Amino acid sequence: MSYVEPPQFVTKMIDAGETKVFMSTRDTVIRAYMAGAILALAAAFAVTITVQTGNALVGAVLFPVGFCLLYLMGFDLLTGVFTLVPLALLDKRRGVTIRSILRNWGLVFVGNFLGALTVALMIAITVTYAFTVDPNEVGQKLGEIGTSRTVGYADHGAAGMLTLFIRGVLCNWMVSTGVVAAMMSTSVTGKVITMWMPIMLFFYMGFEHSVVNMFLFPSGLMLGGDFSVADYFIWNEIPTVVGNLVGGLAFVGLTLYATHARTGIEWNRPADPTDFKLPAEANA
Repeated sequence: MSYVEPPQFVTKMIDAGETKVFMSTRDTVIRAYMAGAILALAAAFAVTITVQTGNALVGAVLFPVGFCLLYLMGFDLLTGVFTLVPLALLDKRRGVTIRSILRNWGLVFVGNFLGALTVALMIAITVTYAFTVDPNEVGQKLGEIGTSRTVGYADHGAAGMLTLFIRGVLCNWMVSTGVVAAMMSTSVTGKVITMWMPIMLFFYMGFEHSVVNMFLFPSGLMLGGDFSVADYFIWNEIPTVVGNLVGGLAFVGLTLYATHARTGIEWNRPADPTDFKLPAEANA
């Protein structure tokens, strides 16, 4: 596992953000669609494992397989572009504007949502024999998750909304750390190991990921969850998106950029090393 130093991988972050801004609409949507679909499959996999084993930790340990696959195939999640794309604007890359950033975010959101929705429908079909029987245990669990993480927050009012937002912040702090961690290595093994750890952490802790939720809540609605589409958007997706944006950009993108791409001037460092003298020498 070859380690890439922070100044080098932060440059890679900025370059990646610039590349995503100028990607064609076609490529952006396709890559986002596949990312949403693969992450949704990983979420379904993790829920299935949790139901069958009765151990949420096992599901969390294995969930990152989806994230690693989509990253290695060059697909894009909304949580990742929230962190990387603005860095190209901060670095004053030519042609990068706020409008182009918003365009990228919008296209990735649409692609992720369509991909996750496709898998939600497929999973709902598989756990109900095409809606001809009641959902199996996994299907029932998906419905319960949707209810508890929408109406469950609404029951607490403003405190529930704040909790939801903070969980979104914490989620993308970890997910974006996973995106960046993959840039720290030049080997596939190194990338997978470094990605795995923060993704496992966010999933087990129950933090809110906007793209995972694009699968969990539509599938929950299809499988009898006791909540509405309005509940989903107001009491989960929209606050989660905002929290993911703040968490990824503030705690990962901006902090790394500020200290590794635009480092501060060292205080009191002599221009010429020969000018440096120990205090005792200076007083001699």
